[in-house]
Amino acid sequence: MPDFSVESSLGGLVAGIDEAGRGPWAGPVVAAAVILEPSKLPAELIAGLDDSKKLGRPVREMLYGHIRASAAHGIGQASVEEIDEINILQATMLAMRRAFQNLPEPAQFAIVDGNRDPGLGVPTRCLIGGDASSLSIAAASILAKVTRDRIMEDLARRFPGYGWEKNAGYGTKQHQQGLAQHGVTPHHRRSYAPIAKILK
Repeated sequence: MPDFSVESSLGGLVAGIDEAGRGPWAGPVVAAAVILEPSKLPAELIAGLDDSKKLGRPVREMLYGHIRASAAHGIGQASVEEIDEINILQATMLAMRRAFQNLPEPAQFAIVDGNRDPGLGVPTRCLIGGDASSLSIAAASILAKVTRDRIMEDLARRFPGYGWEKNAGYGTKQHQQGLAQHGVTPHHRRSYAPIAKILK
């Protein structure tokens, strides 16, 4: 389970940062930055925090509300157009910088899930599997995941037939069938090989 040891070792205000949506064929990539102060957090939040991928949707939604109410946080995203223009890795770094910049108070340090420094302008530690070891990153992973899922649900209402409300834009069988029947939408990542192949 994630804990607060990395944050405690750094001192000061530490922002945990994670993203959601690098792999899908459609929709933006979303990042979140979260500053946790354990003394201000409800016990059920600390007990429940974990990598968002390990949590069921009802639990993620519950924790999302607790995090938003109890912790300073910022959300950033990079659009499909930006993903196609600069590639998904650079778009992810851009979304992380935007999330960090959108924090309501400046953090003195950052810990980022993964092995790449997004260039935040503060001392940054990269942690592979950070959402399973750091409470701040776990909180950021939940905010990013729920935020992106809601974006894709909204897009699914406007572009039915692709199953985005269930698959969040990943290349599932339903999504592939939707592409075959309805074609490529403005929200598909044209630089991704499956979409580029259809366009050709």
